[in-house]
Amino acid sequence: MQTSNDDVRLQQRWGGATRGTSLVEFALVAPMVFLLLFAVFDFARLFYVEMTLQNAVRVAGRYGVTGNHLADPNHPGQTLSRVNSMIQAAQQAAIGLDVSNIQISSAGGGNGSAGGPGDTVTVSLTTNLKLMTPIVAQFFKNGTYTFTVAVSFKNEPFPPGNTS
Repeated sequence: MQTSNDDVRLQQRWGGATRGTSLVEFALVAPMVFLLLFAVFDFARLFYVEMTLQNAVRVAGRYGVTGNHLADPNHPGQTLSRVNSMIQAAQQAAIGLDVSNIQISSAGGGNGSAGGPGDTVTVSLTTNLKLMTPIVAQFFKNGTYTFTVAVSFKNEPFPPGNTS
């Protein structure tokens, strides 16, 4: 079967007209794909930070209720206070996240106290995370998300001398 000159011209005409369509389609779809990709990264980061901070306050609270003290890295042979030991435990569990705003309080001792044996201790932490994607960030005040995590424990019956 032979093709006529008209058929050849028609194929050349349509083939030439569709050469740039892939590039145009990519240019239209790529921004949406990248937006979706970065939004997924942002939300994954939010979930990661939330879980890591919740774990950090849980570790700090669990360490504090035992009445134990960590060794003071600046003064060999001495130990940190229970509150500072709990903060150090939280920093180690937070894997590089900011835990400088951690609050420790007890029912009997108030703010800044890890309490005595049988006392209820609350460890809370509030921190901010700046979002990467501008379009997602516009849904949050100043483009940051504020995390607040807390945990409460009842102190174990440790020796009263371990309170400080």
